[in-house]
Amino acid sequence: MLSIIQAAGWPIWPLIACSILALALVIERFLSLKTARVAPPKLLDEALAVSRTSVPAPDVVSQLEQNSALGEVLASGFRALNADPRCSESDLRATLEGSGRAVAHRLERYLAALATIASAAPLLGLLGTVIGMIEIFGAQAPGSAGAGSNPAQLAHGISVALYNTAFGLIVAIPALIFWRYFRARVDAYLLTLELASERFLRHLNGLRRA
Repeated sequence: MLSIIQAAGWPIWPLIACSILALALVIERFLSLKTARVAPPKLLDEALAVSRTSVPAPDVVSQLEQNSALGEVLASGFRALNADPRCSESDLRATLEGSGRAVAHRLERYLAALATIASAAPLLGLLGTVIGMIEIFGAQAPGSAGAGSNPAQLAHGISVALYNTAFGLIVAIPALIFWRYFRARVDAYLLTLELASERFLRHLNGLRRA
């Protein structure tokens, strides 16, 4: 591997940095976008059961808020109702939507960076290719000792061009795949949160009128 890096020349170092950053982002997103940390399947039903007749106590609401992203959205509704038992439906909806936007922003964190790496890696590889081609033509310049007189420099230029092109694609393709995967996963979570919020809002309206 070290020999490949040496043969590819200095243009490969930005690509190596991109590959390390992309790997770190993928691992972070896999850990952060677990279902248990975003939208546990039974959490909404449990919240509805606990608040069947009245709004839960503040300690229960705090525990719900720390449970997951969905729990944070549900807890915001409970807090709004605790603060003002006569608040309007529009106020409750605005509270849930505001909390949902904050959660959505966290779910989408680092996806733009991963997409940027997927877009930039081929360009960095192309930059290395151009630099390698410059070295090739420099070795064949009329001012040199003669056309084809420097085979070592010619071979080095070819290796720089090919290695950087290949490494740029090696970095970009997985980054693009994982970005599309995480993007679809976040979209699915956002739909789940939206549907749960609508159902929970109807429940809060029942508590408000009670």
